[in-house]
Amino acid sequence: MDKDRIAEHRNFLKDSLRQTINFRFTDQHQGVPAPPIQKPHRPEQELIKLPARETWAAFRGTDLLEAIANRKSHRRFKKDALTLAELSFLLWSTQGIKKELAPGTAVRTVPSAGCRHAFETYLLVSHVEDLEQGLYRYLPLEHALILERKDEDLVEKLTPATLGQAFISAAPVTFVWSSIPYRTEWRYTTAAHRVILMDVGHVCQNLYLACEAISCGTCAVAAYHQELMDQILDVDGNDEFTVYLAPVGKC
Repeated sequence: MDKDRIAEHRNFLKDSLRQTINFRFTDQHQGVPAPPIQKPHRPEQELIKLPARETWAAFRGTDLLEAIANRKSHRRFKKDALTLAELSFLLWSTQGIKKELAPGTAVRTVPSAGCRHAFETYLLVSHVEDLEQGLYRYLPLEHALILERKDEDLVEKLTPATLGQAFISAAPVTFVWSSIPYRTEWRYTTAAHRVILMDVGHVCQNLYLACEAISCGTCAVAAYHQELMDQILDVDGNDEFTVYLAPVGKC
């Protein structure tokens, strides 16, 4: 093992870097407006409104203690489709907005350092009722989806992009979170990246627990081919890139 490299990576886990930063020179303190809460969508993209909270009544009976106790990673899924109401519930549970505080700042269903929420949620959909196969993106402000592109070859693309983990492409939907680091860098500069990785863990843990309410399972996946996953999402790999993914299906 390369002890010097290991020591360098261990230092990333520490908060020592914060002591070296002069926060008076962040973009926030320099008066630069906060970056937007979500990426804009193209004018021609039609919003697909997601079922509202009243449609989630059947999911309310799940006991939190049982959900925590039963939480585990699932790598085998039934062939059943997810309903749009179930997908709506999972999206709200993981990135839903409870209150917009100001332009560029909102309180969500998961915690985030400085309320920065550096993520976009993409969905690789193969078997969800009322949705065509393809790549979708969640718009938390509108609680809606947009279709980025129809793609019947997603399954074939996903297996090599996840380093041969074939169980992922068998799921009816795969959540993929990209990071737009500047949303957090705007406030924390070089201290941003450590907390971004903490924040995406909060997001995925909410997915695990919410899945328990709808008889679904998921499996957090951090091993993937960076360039191929970024190509699937059609992101540039610099200002936005894949950081985490999780297939979801009935169990």
